[in-house]
Order: sequence, then structure tokens, then C-alpha cells
Amino acid sequence: MEKRKIDVAIISDVHLGTYGCRANEVSRYLSTIDPSILVLNGDIIDIWQFSKKYWPAGHMQVIKQITSMLSRGVKVYYITGNHDEMLRRFENFSIGDFHIVNKLVIHHNNNKRSWIFHGDIFDVTMKYSKWLAKLGAVGYDMLIMINTFINYISKKIGRGKISLSKKIKNSVKSAVKFINSFENTAAEIAIEKGYDYVLCGHIHQPCNREIVTTKGKVNYLNSGDWIENLTALEYYNDDWNIYYYQQDNQVKELNDSFYMDEAAYLRTAELFKIMMEDFELAS
Repeated sequence: MEKRKIDVAIISDVHLGTYGCRANEVSRYLSTIDPSILVLNGDIIDIWQFSKKYWPAGHMQVIKQITSMLSRGVKVYYITGNHDEMLRRFENFSIGDFHIVNKLVIHHNNNKRSWIFHGDIFDVTMKYSKWLAKLGAVGYDMLIMINTFINYISKKIGRGKISLSKKIKNSVKSAVKFINSFENTAAEIAIEKGYDYVLCGHIHQPCNREIVTTKGKVNYLNSGDWIENLTALEYYNDDWNIYYYQQDNQVKELNDSFYMDEAAYLRTAELFKIMMEDFELAS
């Protein structure tokens, strides 16, 4: 299968290490693209809930896909989020084409600039009640597990899938208000700084819209997540686009064996184990 050539690909909120993570879908997606730059925009590894007791082969396969890209010369930027905030102490760490950063600015050929960061800096709960945010993360993971079971039953009786978390978010006015506030705040700061695009993750809401204020305008984009929405952001032909996995019939038909390499997987697994042990010692 020929890989799609794109300038930049952004994924966020993968939450490797949690039961809700759709790691197989992430791997399928990564195996079909050939970006010049891959941006991991936060919450890729869920260190908040990380446990050596739960780390399936599919989750390690995502790490393998990323290291495979590095071996092909793809520049990979890991922007830290709140669930992988432990990595923030390693800001500006680089090895080859792999870089850990807290934010990133990309200059495009058409002289436009993209400002990329995770977005948890705008989350009041994260700033003042981190314990509450962590409790909410566990609850969200449990909700996804329950949702998976419900969708299994729904499929058996011939009905479509439903998203409990989306229904809750859409029905709670404070959640809708928070999302709107998040988007507008990111846009206002980007306009003040003179950026053409501002790209975030964190709130699991894929978006691509122009926001206009009295001070100017900016394109706000959000890469969504790989738990429910299965979305990414891609830059090609001098513009940003939202990628929807569920609408890509070609990638969904891929068999897991298409990208599995047992020897490479085992090497990556051993390196990842050593890395996580080093992080635990550092903390």
C-alpha cells in the first residue's frame, strides 16, 4: 500500500496505557502516511494511569510505528500534555530527529505560521485542582469501558454506536461553555501574537474554524483524540485539514499483520521498558 505524502501530521490524546485507547487504529493510520513532520501534541502516553500490568502489544506497536518513522528521517516533535507532564522536565531534549518540547511554531512555505501546543494551560481544573482532574480521567476511562460494552450489545441487536461521553458533554451547558471558552482564549492569544493558525488538543473536540475578533482573525484547529473521535490534523497543499479515521475505508480494511514486525516490536518494547523505568526513577 502506497503511503500518503503529507507535510505535517498531528495526533494528540492517544492515551496509551488506558483501556479506552484505540491503539490499533492509531497504528493503522500511522502506517499509511509519510509526513515530513509528525507532531505528537500531548497525552500520547497516559502516565497518570500508566501501569506495567496493562500495556498491550497494540500500544507498543504505536511506539514502534513512531520509531520507524524516525528511522526514515521523519522529524518527530513530542509536545507535552497534562497526562504526560512528567516529560516537561525534559523540555528541549533532542536525539536525532526526535524532540521533546512544550510548544512548537511551524513556518510554512506560504509564509504562514502555525502555533501548536496541547492546551491544558487554559484548564482551570488542571491549574488549581489537579487531583480532581486525575479523578476525572479515571472516571472517563471507566465510562469508555462501559460505552464499549454498550456498543457491543447495540451492534448485536442491529443498532448503531453511541457515545456516552459526547451525550454528556453536549447536554451539560458548563461543558459546552468550557469548550467555547477554550477555543476563544486560544484564538485571542494567537491573534495577539500574530499567528495564522493555532492548533491544540486536550479537549477531545476536533475542530477547524476561523475565529474573528476586533483585533484580527485566526484559524483555530483541534486534533481531537484517538479514544472516540479517531481524528488527526494534516497539512498539505498549503492548508490544514481534519483527518477522520472512520471515513477512511482504505485504512480500516488493513489487517494488523500489515505493519507488525515481531523482531522490531521486541526491540522497541525493551527500549520503552528501560525508558519508563528511568522516568519513574527521575520522578
